[in-house]
Amino acid sequence: MRVGSFVLAAQFPGQGQGEALHRAVRSAEVAEEAGLDAVWLAEHHFVPYGICPSAVTLAALLLGRTRRIRVGTAVSVLPTTHPVTLGEQAALLHLTSGGRFSLGVGRGGPWVDLEVFGTGLDAYEKRFPESLDLLVRWLREARVSAAGEHFVFREVPVVPRPSESLTDAAGPEMLVACTSPATVRLAAERGLPMLLGMHVGDEEKAEMLALWRRHARAAGRPAEEIRDAAHVSAGVCQIADRRTDAAEALLKAMPGWLRQGLDAHVTVDGRERRMRDPLAYTELLCGLHPVGTPRLCADRLAATAERTGVSRFALLVEGSGDLAATEENVRRLGAEVLPQLR
Repeated sequence: MRVGSFVLAAQFPGQGQGEALHRAVRSAEVAEEAGLDAVWLAEHHFVPYGICPSAVTLAALLLGRTRRIRVGTAVSVLPTTHPVTLGEQAALLHLTSGGRFSLGVGRGGPWVDLEVFGTGLDAYEKRFPESLDLLVRWLREARVSAAGEHFVFREVPVVPRPSESLTDAAGPEMLVACTSPATVRLAAERGLPMLLGMHVGDEEKAEMLALWRRHARAAGRPAEEIRDAAHVSAGVCQIADRRTDAAEALLKAMPGWLRQGLDAHVTVDGRERRMRDPLAYTELLCGLHPVGTPRLCADRLAATAERTGVSRFALLVEGSGDLAATEENVRRLGAEVLPQLR
């Protein structure tokens, strides 16, 4: 089992953007010091829910500041960028970090981002499979051309080639954020592990893994690849000497952040959207994930791994909104929870 932190760079009410980004960077540095396996970085545009607009850029900074820990994107939003651009950036980080970079990609949402970046609603609703295939080819082949519905260009060399890394890894690890059966199938047919959201529990995640395996077998993926696929489950982690204290820390801070952060999302086409009740959502997260004493947190992670088959975790550790509390949370995760899992 491998446990990492999930960094949103969340801007809590009353905080400045620089404060939120400083906490994000510092929590990642502490994650390496504490012995965590990975740091996963989220990407959002124009909202205080998360103020990192480029997960690959922040990943580059953190890869330069660390020496051991894996750094991944969870996720880079593919419909708002050109897949070749993202592929070049991923290859560069893979090569210069000694293979410590993981590229998680996702469809994102029907947000105004699509208008601002000029990619349009089709990039979200129709173009994701073609974009994903082009990205995969860019990270695996020496020369690439495109003759699809949306991407058309002559053959060009891949520079830099991920396979030129001075490590055994032929290219950066790739994962796909999955929230629907259609995306599960898309990832499975390509043999790409899933990133599973923190809003669903063990039963639904187990069903998604079973569906992924069925589609992967039907697509003829190798049995070893299916067996060894290292899916990642996102969650929340808050550690205290008493469970009530851990839950209280989140219930005091997260609803205000969720209310202002989620409410700031604007759809590109004016479609209606429903926002979760922030308090009820925080309570749900406290019930689903490792929130409580170190023993409880270890037991919950072990139980989720056993029930679902997930081998890796990306845990939101900044739910208190406070830098000192976040650092303490990460250190306790490394010192008091991880030894019980290993």
